[in-house]
Amino acid sequence: MKTCLIIQLRPEDDTSDNEFESILKFSGLKENEVTRLRAEKSGIPKLNLADYFAIIVGGSPFDISKPSEEKSAIQKKVESDFKLLLKKVVGEDFPFLGACSGAGLLGSYLGVSISGKYNEAVGGKDITLTKEGRDDPLLTHFPNTIRVLLGHKEACDDVPPGSVLLASSDTCPVQMFRVGQNVYATQFHPEGDSSGFIVRINAYKHHGYFPAETANNLIEVIKKESTPYANQILKRFVDRYRSE
Repeated sequence: MKTCLIIQLRPEDDTSDNEFESILKFSGLKENEVTRLRAEKSGIPKLNLADYFAIIVGGSPFDISKPSEEKSAIQKKVESDFKLLLKKVVGEDFPFLGACSGAGLLGSYLGVSISGKYNEAVGGKDITLTKEGRDDPLLTHFPNTIRVLLGHKEACDDVPPGSVLLASSDTCPVQMFRVGQNVYATQFHPEGDSSGFIVRINAYKHHGYFPAETANNLIEVIKKESTPYANQILKRFVDRYRSE
């Protein structure tokens, strides 16, 4: 049986486990339908895409835009491995959904610069669908504006070459894009919910995403957030390819 490959990049067990559980929760995937790969441990092995019906990539504290000499050996390996994987994914138009770091990795592979120009603080954000987004199978019949959870120090500086912009915001122009018909990336977290983000706030409060002393206030704000449309993107993605 083909499975959905979930590639994770978070070094902390609690945040990684919480992200994995959230992906299962909102996608509707059962554990026997997935293959879990924690690439931050040893990179990405040689994969046969024929073994999977789709790939989902989670977030990471790794910064692509960091100078090479400041990157750890495992980060360099992960980035190198992703270039090889994305060459096959894009070349075969293989079903792929990359969130946050996944968007940076895909955008970088496609040749767009990644920088801190459009960084966004941890929290809820309204994003607007483009015309192409409203026509996309993952977003059709959504409101023109949907609420998402996000928090990132870097993003695509422009729409990656050869891709279609699906959603944007006033503070980060590239919130979601598609390459071909089946390769997607979101700058926000479609698996994100308030409980999961509270785990991440506690884990990353000293990583520069927000002032550490504001963590408790940020948690109180996050508790009030609800992002049902963003979460539905995961289910639509899985349902679209699981049935094929």
